[in-house]
Amino acid sequence: MGPSGHVAPVDGIWEKLLPHLRGLDRYQLEEFKLGLQCPELLPKSAQKIPWANLKAASPTDLLALLMEYFPGGQLWDVTLQIFENMGLTSLCEELTAERSDPRRACRERLKARILAMWDNIPWPEGHIYLRHVTEQEHEDLTRLLCPGRTGVQPCTIVLHGAAGVGKTTLARKVVMHWVEGSLFQDSFSYVFYLSCHQLKDTEDTTFADLLSRDWPASQAPVGYFMNHPEKLLFVIDGFEEMTMPSDGDDNGPSCPDWYQQLPVAQIMLCLLKKDLVPAATLLITTRDGPSEDLRKVLQNPRWIWIPGFTEADQEEYFFRYFGDQHEASDISWWIRENDSLCHSCAAPLACWTVCTCLKRLRTRCPTFQLSAQTATGLYTYFFSSLLEVAEAGWSKPSWSQQWRALCALAASGMWSSRSTFSREDVERWHLQAPQMDGLLRLNVLQKVSDCEDCITFTHQSFQAFLGAMFYVLRGQEGAVGGLSKREEIRVLLNNAFVGANIYWHQMALFFFGLLNRHLAKEVEATLHCEMSRGIMDTLLKWVEELPTSGLLSCSFEFLPFFQCLYEMQEETLVKQMLSQLPEADLNLGDLQLRVTSFCLKQCQRLSELRLSVNCLAPQTESTSGWATPGTTRLVHSKVHQWQDICSVFHNGHLSKLDLSNSKLSATFMKKLCYKLRNPRCKLQKLTCRSMTPVRVLRELVQVLHGNRRLTHLNLSSNSLGAAVSTMIFRTLRHSACHLKYLWLESCGLTATTCYPLFVELSWNCSLHFLSLGDNDLSGMEVTNRWKPCDMSRCALKELSLEKCNLSAASSEGLAMTLTGTQRMSQLCLGFNQLRDDGVRWLCASLHQPDCALERLVLCGCQLSAPGCRDLSDALLQNESLTHLDLRKNTLGDEGVRLLCQALSRPDCRLQSLELIGRLPDLVMNSCHIRSVSDCSVTAKGCRELADVLWHNRSMKVLDIGRNQHLASVLGSQESLVNLNLIGNDLGPEGVNALWEFLEKPACKLQKLGLEKDLYDIVKEKLKALQDKGCFLRILCKWDFNDFEETWWW
Repeated sequence: MGPSGHVAPVDGIWEKLLPHLRGLDRYQLEEFKLGLQCPELLPKSAQKIPWANLKAASPTDLLALLMEYFPGGQLWDVTLQIFENMGLTSLCEELTAERSDPRRACRERLKARILAMWDNIPWPEGHIYLRHVTEQEHEDLTRLLCPGRTGVQPCTIVLHGAAGVGKTTLARKVVMHWVEGSLFQDSFSYVFYLSCHQLKDTEDTTFADLLSRDWPASQAPVGYFMNHPEKLLFVIDGFEEMTMPSDGDDNGPSCPDWYQQLPVAQIMLCLLKKDLVPAATLLITTRDGPSEDLRKVLQNPRWIWIPGFTEADQEEYFFRYFGDQHEASDISWWIRENDSLCHSCAAPLACWTVCTCLKRLRTRCPTFQLSAQTATGLYTYFFSSLLEVAEAGWSKPSWSQQWRALCALAASGMWSSRSTFSREDVERWHLQAPQMDGLLRLNVLQKVSDCEDCITFTHQSFQAFLGAMFYVLRGQEGAVGGLSKREEIRVLLNNAFVGANIYWHQMALFFFGLLNRHLAKEVEATLHCEMSRGIMDTLLKWVEELPTSGLLSCSFEFLPFFQCLYEMQEETLVKQMLSQLPEADLNLGDLQLRVTSFCLKQCQRLSELRLSVNCLAPQTESTSGWATPGTTRLVHSKVHQWQDICSVFHNGHLSKLDLSNSKLSATFMKKLCYKLRNPRCKLQKLTCRSMTPVRVLRELVQVLHGNRRLTHLNLSSNSLGAAVSTMIFRTLRHSACHLKYLWLESCGLTATTCYPLFVELSWNCSLHFLSLGDNDLSGMEVTNRWKPCDMSRCALKELSLEKCNLSAASSEGLAMTLTGTQRMSQLCLGFNQLRDDGVRWLCASLHQPDCALERLVLCGCQLSAPGCRDLSDALLQNESLTHLDLRKNTLGDEGVRLLCQALSRPDCRLQSLELIGRLPDLVMNSCHIRSVSDCSVTAKGCRELADVLWHNRSMKVLDIGRNQHLASVLGSQESLVNLNLIGNDLGPEGVNALWEFLEKPACKLQKLGLEKDLYDIVKEKLKALQDKGCFLRILCKWDFNDFEETWWW
């Protein structure tokens, strides 16, 4: 008689006591039976077990009798009493501990569940398991969940990474370490493992029932859970499998009762939001990067990226598989140069896939060259070889239908982000049992360990490859319904190169690769599937529309696009696709040079290129003493690929090149500059911000000497130092240097290092614009420094010294510069502590008849009313100054009154005045501005300014921001060309009154800033005006980078 008879195991007693009874020897077992015959060892009201039943009972039968005659707690009491009478003290202590620790039964059930999942994982034949539990792993896990901090919010930890890299394995090891008592014993009293894959199809339940699944028949201690949530750890595995309710579907309470019946998705959402157990710790695994859905619900999560196999792990795997270190190294290098495979092989099963493919390919074609293989070619030959080892029946024509069905299943899963398929999914696509069984035996498919009727692809790359093949096979019907296959292809390509989903990238890569003519023939010949004849036309049309579709300006992923084109290995076709590409934006490392060089050579119409390059490659001249032949070949190969990239700069139409944030070796920089000085190079604008190392910028000297077309150079955000800066400054004197615009912002320059620059400027006849913003030029004795320089020959027209720590003492020298440099038309001195004394020196220069200054920026210069008096006088004397910026100065009503004295005069030439600070939207929305922004002007000053501007006929550009006093008056000011009223609540009446003036022929307004709701009121009226030839346009967001709307710097 056992537990399957009329006596059922209760509360885990069977599992707890049976091992101990079986551990008794023959004599101890007989003594235990005799003890059951002693009334003094039994409860008073207990019935004695007949000796006839006891005499021959085995430990299993004995336990069944005990459970029958001594129900509930009596069984524990009787057993402990007899063991104590027998002198088995240690056994009594162990049983007492088990009885008092309700976690033991939970641990045993949870351990059995995790082990069953591991046992059910169908590892492919030949797969090699590299990693075992190590001491380092214990330390990593401890640091993960027990950071040793106090007073911090309970943890929410998210493990994210590519498919198959070991996130689930790591999460299950956390559970097993707790179950086995080796870790987290003091941190957590209970650990719950929740598989989202298992839960997604679970019927409505309660949170309490959800937590009781790993408990024996007795109810889980829910009361303890509720009273001690800080001692609970929830391991939530596979978040991407769970469909969370949207805001619109979230009809449940924000903090439901533990015993309330709800959909599982609703319960999981409340758990993730910490509504149910705020003090509990959550350990979540999810595929890929942090998803938007997860970010929205979690509170202060800690994201931990699980990288999977390192390059060293991959090489060890290849060595263990093939047994040849040289071969393993060759495969590793090949993998690293293939970006798609490099990402995939972070997963151990992807390494198995590569090894299996190479092994079968070598058997089929012993002379194949590894370096000539693409990822698509590898997978194509792998699946082609399946028919050679499969059953004879597979090669019948019916297999082509099954193959299409398998590809459709894969594609539908890619669209819905599913890698696991139910029996219903398989039946929907009419996949037959013999083929499914064969694919399982060949390790293309495998059963899911925690779902009996579910299957999945052995690796995500299999699904991506088969999903891509679905779109190159002949047929019109799509995979998701509602769209044709061609329409789905366009959506697929848009998603692949605008989003950051690496699986879409991989699917697109295989799609392009399958368009290779040789691979297409291989598929048709071996898989008996006809390829689509019109697929190339669809692709060419999509590429042709790229420049005008808007995709290129929407975070288009150029590098994955180039990788897909390279995967085709069809140079003529790639050249046709890239012939009209106008721009590209690429982040390159050593691994991407081959792909980029292949594609850029085909871009004949490329005009703008941004390259963020990370190629600090070893140089042959420095490695000759120790480099291996393989390393030397690699270096030469990288240099050659870089030369191919640089050849684009003089063979095409490239006019703008941005190398910001690049890390270049001296060799690479020399190769680049050599190409840029080629007479055929048409480059006009070069940006090199934040370069590493800075010393490589010295190579630009040869470009400045040799490229007569280069007119714009931006070296900002580089700590140039004296040596590099002096070398560059000296080139300005060279007759072959034709630079017109030079940016040297945030370059760590000082007054001393800048003096040679102004010396060279006295000889330069081409430079029109110079920005030295955000350099500390304090202490510069400008008079002594600049006086010896004859600035009369200087061609400089625009100078920005914004935020250079200049003081009032510096203004005298600046005034002399304005007087000596007759071409200077625009000067920015914003955010320097010039104060009123400094402005007095500047205004003295403005009085000079030969002063040509047109734009002056004095924002944030700590000016007040006395400075406005000097400016007012200067405005009346100076006939050239038309634009003035006085933002972020405490002018006050008195300062505005003094300015109005000049503005009210008909001989005042000022056309653009800015008194409004450009505050961030958040600040603007949180305060009620009743004055002219940050200039400390009250309503009285605003009214005075409005009255003056009403009669002013020269003002063309005015930014008044949120100021009702001015907005109510200035709408009908006839000379204005640009008017920004954003931030003013004019209301329907106000905007309609404004519109009456705008419709008049005398109105010269061309650009008007209005709030969105006000624009909607006059949208139709604007269209009618434009139909009559009016050039007025309305902006709901004022573009402060537009030259017409802001200042020049």
